[in-house]
Amino acid sequence: METRRILLDGAAVTTVRDGDDLVAGDGRRVRARDAVHLPPVVPAKIVCVHLNYRSRVEEFGTKLGPAPTYFHKPVSALNAHGGAVVRPERCEWLNYEGEIAIVIGRTCRNVRREDAESFIAGFTIADDFGLHDFRDTDAGSMLRVKGSDTLCPLGPGLVEGWEWRGKGIRTLVNGEVRQDGNTDEVIWDMGYLVADIARTITLVPGDVILSGTPANSRPVRPGDEVTVEVEGLGALTNHIVSGPVPIPEDVGAQPSRSEEVVSTALGGDWELRGIRPPRRD
Repeated sequence: METRRILLDGAAVTTVRDGDDLVAGDGRRVRARDAVHLPPVVPAKIVCVHLNYRSRVEEFGTKLGPAPTYFHKPVSALNAHGGAVVRPERCEWLNYEGEIAIVIGRTCRNVRREDAESFIAGFTIADDFGLHDFRDTDAGSMLRVKGSDTLCPLGPGLVEGWEWRGKGIRTLVNGEVRQDGNTDEVIWDMGYLVADIARTITLVPGDVILSGTPANSRPVRPGDEVTVEVEGLGALTNHIVSGPVPIPEDVGAQPSRSEEVVSTALGGDWELRGIRPPRRD
């Protein structure tokens, strides 16, 4: 079953997908393509794993430790299917990251790994956008990089009973495939991630865990359209716009173009590969 939250006659309504239609509890119907989508869930927290797909690890030429590491996206970063993702003025390194989002279905704390998947309500698609211009700040917390407004699109719907193993995941920019992976690449599976986080953090219904991205996250620009497709979950589409207000220069760390920023945005070790960083625009 797939449910979607939409704006229907001015109210947030949970609907059930019925083919090309979305059906509200009172029987009202709207075509899915015409609906104004909202994030399919309302999480109390969004927890994200850093590296989890083998192709991404190989791309960076790094070596993983024995356990995953995580960062946090504030709920104010939430966005939805069809929503605009804002690249602020004076920033240039906004990267897409197509991902699968785990949605918690019941309160979960200190559970066994073999039981962890029973606490999952379902799955949705995420695009874990990153504003790498701020990668030199925040001492590794990724707060500005991953937590800025609009940088967490989820949707279009929450799918229950979906088997996550062996599923394709692709990201397209303006119709061209940029990421092409499979969930068989994951190093730490969905149940592992839930059990690991729940050792010390109580997960409540609606909480979201982003499970990682395959190789080839790259920058996008205002005017681009980004679609993440996951086999059995559908397609999440967003468009990039330019923020009308520049990042203020009189307070806080400023957007930068350091070697770490450019290297991360372009997939690692760009100088060693003879890749020239793209022009500013």
